Amino acid sequence: MSRVFNVIVIGGGHAGIEAAWAAAKYGTVAMMISNPATIGRMPCNPAVGGPGKSQMVFELTAMGGLMGRIADDTAIHSRMLNASKGPAVQSLRVQNERDQYAAKAQEYVLGNTAIDIIRGEAADVYREGETWMVQTIDGRTYPAKAVVIAAGTFMRGLTWYGRHSRPEGRQGEPPARFLSQALERGGHTLKRYKTGTPPRVRADSVNFAALLELPGDDRVYSFTGNPGPDARKSPTWQTHTTPETHRLIQENLHLSPMYAGDIEGLGPRYCPSIEDKIVRFSHHDRHLLFVEPDGVDTSEVYLQGFSSSLPPALQDQMVRTLPGFENAVIQRYAYAVEYDVVDSLELSLNLESRYMSGIFTAGQINGTSGYEEAAAQGLVAGTAAARKALGLEEKFFTREGSYIGVMLDDLVYKGTDEPYRMMTSRVEHRLLVRQDNADQRMTPFAHELGLVDDAFLKAVQEKYQRIEEGIRQLRTQRHQGITGEQLLRRPDMTLADLEPLGIILKGMANWLEEESVQIHVKYAGYIERSRQQLESERKYGERSLAGIDFRQITAMSNEAREKLSRAQPQTVAQASRVPGVRTSDLSALLVYLKTQQV
Repeated sequence: MSRVFNVIVIGGGHAGIEAAWAAAKYGTVAMMISNPATIGRMPCNPAVGGPGKSQMVFELTAMGGLMGRIADDTAIHSRMLNASKGPAVQSLRVQNERDQYAAKAQEYVLGNTAIDIIRGEAADVYREGETWMVQTIDGRTYPAKAVVIAAGTFMRGLTWYGRHSRPEGRQGEPPARFLSQALERGGHTLKRYKTGTPPRVRADSVNFAALLELPGDDRVYSFTGNPGPDARKSPTWQTHTTPETHRLIQENLHLSPMYAGDIEGLGPRYCPSIEDKIVRFSHHDRHLLFVEPDGVDTSEVYLQGFSSSLPPALQDQMVRTLPGFENAVIQRYAYAVEYDVVDSLELSLNLESRYMSGIFTAGQINGTSGYEEAAAQGLVAGTAAARKALGLEEKFFTREGSYIGVMLDDLVYKGTDEPYRMMTSRVEHRLLVRQDNADQRMTPFAHELGLVDDAFLKAVQEKYQRIEEGIRQLRTQRHQGITGEQLLRRPDMTLADLEPLGIILKGMANWLEEESVQIHVKYAGYIERSRQQLESERKYGERSLAGIDFRQITAMSNEAREKLSRAQPQTVAQASRVPGVRTSDLSALLVYLKTQQV
C-alpha cells in the first residue's frame, strides 16, 4: 500500500482548489482530477462576486483562501453594486480574464509542494478498516484518512442541446460515472439538479456601438486591497431581448428539454434560463442582458442572462434578434447540464457525511450554484477534513458570524429543493457581517484553525487599531463646538466634507481604512441595535441540544420529532430553522429543556 494521505480531494474546480489549499496547510494532499489543465476553469460567467457572493469571497480572503486573490490578480473590470445603498448590501463584482484566472489558479495549486496532483478519474471510494481508499478508473488506489468529494456537476452528468443529450460534466469534459454509486452505497440519497450557461459570441461580430456601455468604478475596490494591474481595463455592456426574441422562444418551447419533460433535474429559480423568463414573466416585453468580455483581448463575449438549452440552430436566430447582435456569430453554444447532488440534510455543519465518517462533500455536489458558494464550501470541507485526519478538535462556523455560516446552516438544517444561491436577504444580521469587516470577523477564527499565521493576524489587528484611533480623532476634533463624529453622522456629510472644516484623519494606511471609519461612525446606532437584537436571540438560541432524544418529547408534533431526529440540531436556534418545526414545537422543546434542567 502506498503512503496514507491526510486528505484526498476529488475535483479541481473552485471547491476543490480551496479544499486542497486549506488542507495542505496541515499536510500533504492529493487532488484527483481528470486533467490538471482544467483546474480553476470558469465554465459559466467569467466573474467573481455580486450580492451575497462577494461577502463570502471577502470572508474566504480573510481566512487565507485563494479565490479573492486570484480574482484580483486577473481582474479586468470592477464595480461596487448597490453603492448608493447602505454597507450591509454593498457587494463587489469583479470581471475576470477567463483564461488567466485558470492559469493563475493552476500556478497556485501546482506550485504548492504540499499538494500532490494525480491525473485520473475517481471511480470509487470505499473503506478498508480505518482508512478510506480512493480508486481511479484505471484501478490505482490511494489511501487517505479523510476524503473531500468536490465533483461539481460531473456526477452522472448529462449536457443538453435541445432534445439531444450526451454524457458530460460540462462542455467537452467526460462525467464522473461511478462516484454516485459509492455515495448511494454509503447510505446517501441523491437528487437530480440542472443548471445552464449562455452562448459565447465572437466579439468581432458584435456591434458594440449599439450597446449601453457600463464602465468600471473610478475608485477600484478589490477583495485583497490590492487590485490587479488591469482592473479598469475593460467595460461591460448591456442589451435586451425583443418581441422577436420572445416569439421565437414561445414558438419553439417544444424543442426545450425542460419543457418537453426530458430533464428530470430541478433548475435554479434565481438564475432562470431565457426560456423560463419568457414563460414566467410573459407580461414583460424585454429582459435586460449583460454583455461581459471573457478577457481584455478576448475573441468571445458572454451573454449573462441568456442561459438556454434550445437547439444550436435556434440559438443563432435568437441571438440575432438582440440589439447589437444582428450579425452575431456564436462561438460556443449554450447548454444545460443535469447532474447528481447529495441531499445536504445528510451532512454535518462541516459538510461531513452523516453516514460515511471521514467523507466530506463540497460545492455543487451539495446542491449549490455558483463559484463563490463552491469555494466557501471547499475551504470549510478541506479544513474540517484535515483536522479530522489529524485528530484535532472540530470547530464550526456560526450563522450569526458569517455569510459562510448562514449558507452551511441553510444547507444542513433547511435543505434545498433547487440549486442554492447565497443572497443578502438570507442573512438576518447582515449589518454585522458586512464585506468591509470580513477580516475583523474571520481572521481570528482562521488563526485559531491554523489557516493563517501570526503576521497575517497581526496585520488585521493593527488595521482595526488604526480605525479605532480614527474614530477617536473624530470624537476629539471640533468645528464650532460640534465634534467631527457628530458632523459625520449627518446624512449629507462625508470625511472629505470635514477636511475644509479643519477636521482631518491622520494615521490611516489607505482610503479603505478611512471608509471603514466612516461606516462605523455613520451606522453606529444601527450596528448597536443589531448587536442588541442578536444578543437577545442568543439567550435561548445557544442552548445546547446535545444528547437530546427528540422522539421522547411527546408535546411536540410528530413531524417536528421526525425532522429534528433526522437533522440533529445542536442548538435551539438551529432547531428553529428546521422545516416543519413550528413555534408551538419550539415552546414544547424549551419547556422540556427546563424540566430536564438541560
